[in-house]
Amino acid sequence: MKTQDSDITLRFATPADASALLAIYSHYVKNTAVTFEWDVPSVEEFTHRIEETLEMYPYLVAEKAGAIVGYAYAHRYRPRAAYAWDVETSIYVDKDCRGTGVGRALQDKLEEFVKKQGVLNVYAVIVYNRDEDEYLTHASVLFHEKMGFKNVSELHQCGHKFGRWYGTVTMEKMLGEHTANPAPVRPWKECC
Repeated sequence: MKTQDSDITLRFATPADASALLAIYSHYVKNTAVTFEWDVPSVEEFTHRIEETLEMYPYLVAEKAGAIVGYAYAHRYRPRAAYAWDVETSIYVDKDCRGTGVGRALQDKLEEFVKKQGVLNVYAVIVYNRDEDEYLTHASVLFHEKMGFKNVSELHQCGHKFGRWYGTVTMEKMLGEHTANPAPVRPWKECC
């Protein structure tokens, strides 16, 4: 899949990508509050996460010049049946490629695919504090605002990392019409 930026190529992830994707993610675990995960997962655990996601939802990889520079995936927002039309998305971009269009390309394509599946609502749960610090900026919130998301809720001091308390915001984007009898969400392999 080519993007508007011809330097970025998107493709579906495979379990074989786990090491490269984990290399990107580990920076955020070890050096930021962007994720509330404290310890870098093993390659085996990360492989399992990819496989589990791919059972129902798309998991995308961005490449530039043959190198993996980011990834994004969707997963079920909540387990109850009434939430079947909602997903939460996650995007991680190599720390040296932020601000280069990789995140936008991934988010655009991910939204395109989940919309084809029949998803109506996309959520991003983002670690947030009013004041930025050396572990957390407002970049993710600003990115999602540019992508058309609206802030719909905030939790205060709900996660503890690096000896500090952080909150979260939930941002929402509607992708489709909310009818009385929506079609079931289909697995990504059936429509993407």
